[in-house]
Amino acid sequence: MLFSTIYPSPVGRMVLGSDGRALAGLWFERQKYFPAGPMEENGTLPVFAFVRDWLDAYFGGDKPDPRALPLAPAGSDFRRLVWDLLLDIPYGEVTTYGALADKAARRMGRYTMSAQAVGGAVGHNPISVIVPCHRVVGADGSLTGYAAGLGVKSWLLQHEGAI
Repeated sequence: MLFSTIYPSPVGRMVLGSDGRALAGLWFERQKYFPAGPMEENGTLPVFAFVRDWLDAYFGGDKPDPRALPLAPAGSDFRRLVWDLLLDIPYGEVTTYGALADKAARRMGRYTMSAQAVGGAVGHNPISVIVPCHRVVGADGSLTGYAAGLGVKSWLLQHEGAI
């Protein structure tokens, strides 16, 4: 069972999801891959207060550390590895799917990794903004898919000064 609450961000309402101890999800309303299961509204969880403070700082122009939050995204080992790599992308910078694939391959002790496989993991990131999947762009620097839409991705990157 996930608990939820709403956060009114400058780019749309966001749904925070928690297992009661850690943040399990942060989705823009009506985004692609929004969780289908029921969630119980409970905005009083301490983790939600921490996340609200983090988001307030981020949208206020600060650069809060995402690793300071208790995060518990559910996914395969491979997806969790990719999501962990996303946390290493500095605020205001971008990387490509190919560069991320190279890092994933090295971490897994492999010579190569499919950028498409990495793209699938990035696209299914359940913790938007905090786990910064918006900082991944195409090989030519173009903005590519984002579960909440390219307009939101563009806004976030402009907010950070990355574009």
